[in-house]
Amino acid sequence: MRNVRIMILALVAVLMIGATSAFAAPKVIKLAHPNVPQHPMGMAFEKFKELVEERSNGRYKVDIYDSSKFGNFDSVVQGLQLNMLQMGSASTPNLAPFSDEFLIFDLPFLFPSYEAADKITDGPIGMNATKALEPSGIIGLGYIEIGFRNLWNNQKPVKTLEDAKNLKIRSTPSKAHIATLRALGMNPTPVSWGEVYTALQQKTVDGIDIDLNLAWHNNFPEVNNNLTIVNSLYSPHLVMMSKRFLDSLSDEDKVMILTAFEEIKLYERKLVRDGEKEILTKLADKGVTVVKLTPEERARWAAASAGVYKEFEDRIGKDLIEKAKATVAE
Repeated sequence: MRNVRIMILALVAVLMIGATSAFAAPKVIKLAHPNVPQHPMGMAFEKFKELVEERSNGRYKVDIYDSSKFGNFDSVVQGLQLNMLQMGSASTPNLAPFSDEFLIFDLPFLFPSYEAADKITDGPIGMNATKALEPSGIIGLGYIEIGFRNLWNNQKPVKTLEDAKNLKIRSTPSKAHIATLRALGMNPTPVSWGEVYTALQQKTVDGIDIDLNLAWHNNFPEVNNNLTIVNSLYSPHLVMMSKRFLDSLSDEDKVMILTAFEEIKLYERKLVRDGEKEILTKLADKGVTVVKLTPEERARWAAASAGVYKEFEDRIGKDLIEKAKATVAE
């Protein structure tokens, strides 16, 4: 009788352990990014959520905090350091306090194409810069993107450097971005992101220097009826992970999660690049006049802003700038 009782108790224990495992709460990955869900960035992170939850058979759940809902850049950094946030993305100008190497992406007219940009982000230059984050408990996984910046304005079609003179253009707080606009004869005016649409609508500024996808998904064609394709600056976003979270993963789960990221990295870039082509076909219906700089005119703009390289040479490093130029020329 005693043996039967022991067997029953053992069976109950096994069943309870099995039930606990079966109904264990999934491990949550909190992921923060600054963009709206319909932007390629938002769509790519939704894809990441789908892949991780499916491939882990529900052992992981990804909660996405889009549109800066987790907070500003400082909040994201602190969240990653404390493992209150497991993943996040940030534009490279925000990362300059960790390393001036990130400023290589702020240099105007450095990248002649997306293929050239990929050589920098995926190669030693882009990935070496991410190592500066590691002492702070943050791992740089790799780069997705916003795209190339172009000139939107509500005043007139801009076909030449002279047409752009004295336009009051919203800039980021990046000193290199401000220096570039100033070198091109414009009046750079930093405006916080949440106030940009209103500033354009009320003509507090004449326009904005921004990529096609962000402009489209934030309804900027409603308040800017002129677009000049300049492709002046390339804007990547670094996707980061909490080191404490990464170190807590099994080898199998590390491979699963990092593989999912590599897939959505390429997926996001394709969405950005395909989206630009689609947006250009829709702008006429929005009443937007589109001008594309001729190669000769774009070369004039590049020459006019060449002094920005000298201005930031000491911070970025002359050797790094030359290495980047050589890499994109390959």
